Amino acid sequence: MKIKFKSLLFASLISITVCTSVYAQKFEELAQTPPMGWNSWNTFQTRIDEPLLKGMDAGYTYFVLDDGWMAMERDKDGNLVADPKKFPNGMKEFADYVHSKGLKFGIYNCAGTKTCAGYPGTRGYEYQDARLYASWGVDYLKFDWCNTEGINAKEAYTTMSKAIRAAGRPMVFSLCEWGQHMPWKWAKDVGQLWRSTGDIGNAFEKTEERNGWKPLSVLNILDRQDSIRQYAGPGHWNDPDMLEVGNGMSYNEDKAHFSLWCMLAAPLMAGNDLRKMSEQTRSVLTNKDIIAVDQDPLGVEAFRYYAADGLEVWVKPLANNELAVCFLNRSAIPLNVSYDWKQHLINDAVSKTSVDFNQSHYKLRDLWTKKETGTTNKIFKQTINSHDVVVLRLTKE
Repeated sequence: MKIKFKSLLFASLISITVCTSVYAQKFEELAQTPPMGWNSWNTFQTRIDEPLLKGMDAGYTYFVLDDGWMAMERDKDGNLVADPKKFPNGMKEFADYVHSKGLKFGIYNCAGTKTCAGYPGTRGYEYQDARLYASWGVDYLKFDWCNTEGINAKEAYTTMSKAIRAAGRPMVFSLCEWGQHMPWKWAKDVGQLWRSTGDIGNAFEKTEERNGWKPLSVLNILDRQDSIRQYAGPGHWNDPDMLEVGNGMSYNEDKAHFSLWCMLAAPLMAGNDLRKMSEQTRSVLTNKDIIAVDQDPLGVEAFRYYAADGLEVWVKPLANNELAVCFLNRSAIPLNVSYDWKQHLINDAVSKTSVDFNQSHYKLRDLWTKKETGTTNKIFKQTINSHDVVVLRLTKE
């Protein structure tokens, strides 16, 4: 596991402060910016083992094992056991190895009786499993929602949150409930992030059915985010699912996907095969200027400001009275953009941001070309290719 580009990713270790309030549930100081890491599922599903994982060129902060890491049965004491063929040295040793590389370690289980792939779930074992994870040194728990018939989502996730708290080791708690029970309305005090939709697939616009199930595309998921942005912020994030950058979309689509997730202040969990990453894919995942938009400390999600004829304009208020503006071409043809800033006033009730470009002037920096592109005093003109974006950072003159 070589750490080649970690320093480029603006991913610093999060300081941990344990809240001592008797009412405390989750560890409040975790994930003050959206978590960044790598997850094994999108590329490998359950086909993971220690040699494969140690060969990953891992970056960001969290290295997360998804479904398939465990044996098919608990041991005689009811404890989860790492699959001895996949992890012959046990999970504590693997967690220590991840930590030795300067990363934080994440693991997966499920609120139901079995995981989505049929391994032992956590229902009825919440406190026992949390203690086990703590003993292994787990820093991040992704908690899925398969095999949960008759289970109340809020109750199940609250119980696991309390179990993590009782185990005493700060862990980021990722609620992977697919947005079915509107977790954004109740999970702020339960976990640090919650899935807002079903699973993503490696397609920008349309996905194909897989074994009777159809994943969502990048644009499918994007269209479900704008109405829930008010529920997200430092320590509690809407999660539009993991990244499909490097998994088969075009370069333009990868750029757009990554840019939009950063505009949404989304957790950034890469899901590609890091051993076979192209330079184009690497350039997307390591664009520190785009990542800085995601990691902005104000923690405000973007909103769709304008949409017409395949063009969308997304606006994300940033700290220090700056803005990020993303022009998205959803159409199948190039679009010529002519955008008069002075005709477009910004009023965002969520962040209390108000900008009149007739009164306030901003410098423009293109975050993909790394070039200054004028100011808001002039009409912005550019041709944007199909399924591509232009992302500008606006700084007051």
